[in-house]
Amino acid sequence: MRSLCLLLLSAAVLAAQPFGFGVKGGLPMNDFLNAASNQSFRFDTTTNRYIIGPMAELRLPAGFAIELDILYRHFGYNSFGTTTGTAATIIDSQTSGSAWEFPLVAKYKFKGVPLLRPYVEAGVTWDKLSGLTQAVSSTVSGVLHTSSSSTPAELNQSTTRGFVMGGGVEIKALVLHIAPEIRYTRWGAKHFIDPGGLLNSNQNQGEFLIGITF
Repeated sequence: MRSLCLLLLSAAVLAAQPFGFGVKGGLPMNDFLNAASNQSFRFDTTTNRYIIGPMAELRLPAGFAIELDILYRHFGYNSFGTTTGTAATIIDSQTSGSAWEFPLVAKYKFKGVPLLRPYVEAGVTWDKLSGLTQAVSSTVSGVLHTSSSSTPAELNQSTTRGFVMGGGVEIKALVLHIAPEIRYTRWGAKHFIDPGGLLNSNQNQGEFLIGITF
């Protein structure tokens, strides 16, 4: 009985701490890249369907809080087609990379039933591409040429920032805070723009996320 009381007391003390640390992960609600094709060229995307990373929260009085996340996702796209000129050229390329998202949001948690608090959030976010690699194979008159680059031809800019807003519910379970939420982000610029209009990155982003903090 004494051990149980000590455990409950420790849980209450930890839950009352102003700082929370944990992990946040979830699923994108739309694609990171938009791809299309025409009669001579096509793009295909292979964005992984997960987002995950660490998070930290500063819990303030009166239901306010500030949250910082570092969220990771992997993406890739392939292109294949032909170009015409003095000689027909067959081009096949594979591109892959990672995107690191850094949302910083202010939150307000409404009073709800015990251990259950709805909340809203809004703030700013930054997105940084890393590990970009594009391997290109081109065949001209039956002769194969290969090359690779860390700056894909479709790259517009590797860093962008935007506005983020969302809402969810925080559930308290002893020392854990479990918070499923829906989040919307509007990016200020596109990471990728294909000159032919067949590939571009989304400026509107929806995500379903779950945060777990101590």
